Amino acid sequence: MTNLQDPTTPTDPDTPPPAAPYGTPDAPRIAVRGEAHLEVDPEIARITVTVGARGKDRRTALDDLTRRNTAVLDLVKTYGNAVERLETGAFSITPELTRHGRGERVRTYHGAVRTTAELTDFTALGELVTRLADHDLTSVEGPWWTLRPDSPAHRDVRQKAVREAVQRAREYAEALGTTLHALVELADIGAENTPPAHPQHPGRMRSMSYAGATDETTAAPLDLEPQRQRLHASVNARFTIRPPRL
Repeated sequence: MTNLQDPTTPTDPDTPPPAAPYGTPDAPRIAVRGEAHLEVDPEIARITVTVGARGKDRRTALDDLTRRNTAVLDLVKTYGNAVERLETGAFSITPELTRHGRGERVRTYHGAVRTTAELTDFTALGELVTRLADHDLTSVEGPWWTLRPDSPAHRDVRQKAVREAVQRAREYAEALGTTLHALVELADIGAENTPPAHPQHPGRMRSMSYAGATDETTAAPLDLEPQRQRLHASVNARFTIRPPRL
């Protein structure tokens, strides 16, 4: 007679049986979630500067754009180590068409260059954005406040979430008159919300000062208050506890 054996039953007598997924009376399990929130000061302020130019022909527009863009870059570079990163992004030169009789012809050319700057010295930020916004045909957006990807704050909020999970599990065990025995599982559920590069509701400044402006006075630096960064982390944890006496 054939002996049919459950394939899940171990054939080796020395092999321990698989652990029950939800615990047993001899090894009860507790499943908890640990959550943590932190508010910290930002480490980086990001601004974008768009320089515009226009001319009746393509070469005039390009020359004007080059001159204005160079002036902006030179100004930003004078702030030295306060500027951690300076990158040029989009560039465009676009003809503006107008109807002429039955056809169309180019009326003028518009050019634009977009540059992103990241600053770590916030004391220089207000002065820089004010001086940039005072340039002709220049728009300034920002600042967007954020943390570095490797900021210790990310580690701190994760560790705080783990400690919260352990504390909560201990409280459940104490309510049963017993103690924790072992950690079975710790799962990072991706609950840390690192602030995006462009968080919602950033401070914004815009200036479109056209050629021919007569005001040569320098505007007072803007007083910019850094936006506190909110971090959140959560983990799922499972523990075994010593069998309580109920």
